[in-house]
Amino acid sequence: MKRSRINEIIREGDAFIRSHGFRLPPFAYLSPGELRAAEHGEIARRRMGWDITDYGAGDFDRMGLFLFTTRNGLNADLGQRSAMLYAEKIMISRRDQLSPNHRHDVKVEDIINRGGGTLVLELFAATPEGGIDRGAPVTVLCDGMERTLPAGGHLKLDPGESVTLFPTTWHAFWGEGSDVLIGEVSTVNDDLTDNIFEMEIGRFSTIEEDEPPLHLLVSDYDATL
Repeated sequence: MKRSRINEIIREGDAFIRSHGFRLPPFAYLSPGELRAAEHGEIARRRMGWDITDYGAGDFDRMGLFLFTTRNGLNADLGQRSAMLYAEKIMISRRDQLSPNHRHDVKVEDIINRGGGTLVLELFAATPEGGIDRGAPVTVLCDGMERTLPAGGHLKLDPGESVTLFPTTWHAFWGEGSDVLIGEVSTVNDDLTDNIFEMEIGRFSTIEEDEPPLHLLVSDYDATL
């Protein structure tokens, strides 16, 4: 992806978020230079912040996702009785924009439609080995109530509705009707190691630096901070 396109998506995404009455935390608007300051070190260590991905496919409008991680614990703390063991994200799934089929090994997540169109999730159960079971029904919790769908069934969430996804649930999703503002509340988030995709794709984009970054992405941190 070109950096200029990423900067454009950040501006558009921030405006869309604000249009639904949600505000990002102050660190969202730090310049790259400001983020490098020592007092902001935990933001990078916890990989909080902007995340724009086309999954390496080079066609963001067709397959991609806008994410901002507002808070996140650390993998090293998992298993402790008193620690920050959770994460929160705000995301935008554009109309008919695919976030491809994947699951996690560790993370349990609530996916919440915060506003806009209908959020559609295509769901599969996992085999005992972790692969995709294309024959078994899949059962998920929607706002505390069980719902069972056939393999590959489409779960549709209107604004205010949510689904809980465990590591045994493969899922792809997209916006229907219009763009969708999505909330995610989960176990500690680790996008470096805890994403298993059906397709051979990458979690992060390769960036062509055609202009300076408006804000750093989490994928920029290792090289720049």
